[in-house]
Amino acid sequence: MTAAVPPPRPSPGLLDVRRLSRAEGDEWLHGLLWRAGDGWRMISSAVLGGGIGERSWVLNAQVSHGYTRTDPDRHLAELALDAGVRGPGVGLMTAADVRAYGHARDGGVEAVATAGLGVRGWAASAAPGTATAARPGTVNIVVALPVALTDAALVNAVATATEAKVQALLAAGYDCSGTPTDAVCVAARSPAADDEVHAFAGPRSLWGARVARAVHRAVHTAARTGRP
Repeated sequence: MTAAVPPPRPSPGLLDVRRLSRAEGDEWLHGLLWRAGDGWRMISSAVLGGGIGERSWVLNAQVSHGYTRTDPDRHLAELALDAGVRGPGVGLMTAADVRAYGHARDGGVEAVATAGLGVRGWAASAAPGTATAARPGTVNIVVALPVALTDAALVNAVATATEAKVQALLAAGYDCSGTPTDAVCVAARSPAADDEVHAFAGPRSLWGARVARAVHRAVHTAARTGRP
């Protein structure tokens, strides 16, 4: 009798995140860490590692709802060191429980999103300082593409991801465009000598359409899972 052969394990994805946990005071807080490694260019609005440049990791760290530190970049750098990563990376922060994240794939593009929606509204809204106090919240999005993009296409990909985020929030039943502290990180491969560098990432381009669909599904899942 021939022994059954187990099915092959699926190959790891492009954006494999590792869950982290830590104790702060009397709270257990969590994080998501992507060890991207070398060969990535990222664009991000994050407080740590924002802008455009070579980055090798992304940390999405949960903080307490009463967060009062005024040096979040330093705090994120400390958390990254504790997680064992070194070198340049991107640090995102949220009061949401990041264990309720959404993860989606489309045509080689992957997206991971966490959604804290206690504070939400429309981007073009009342002047700063007029909003009433509410529970903190943030939508954080990380996108990875297996191809190289120009700087302009990286900016375009951020815009595409943001449009998809708003569409997903509306589809999930939220009457808003997001929260005041939403952040995004798009990672694309660093170009090698013979690599094609793609110049477009709008929603009707090949790679932009994949970004939009992956982000939409990831945000929709996170928003539905983490509904207050």
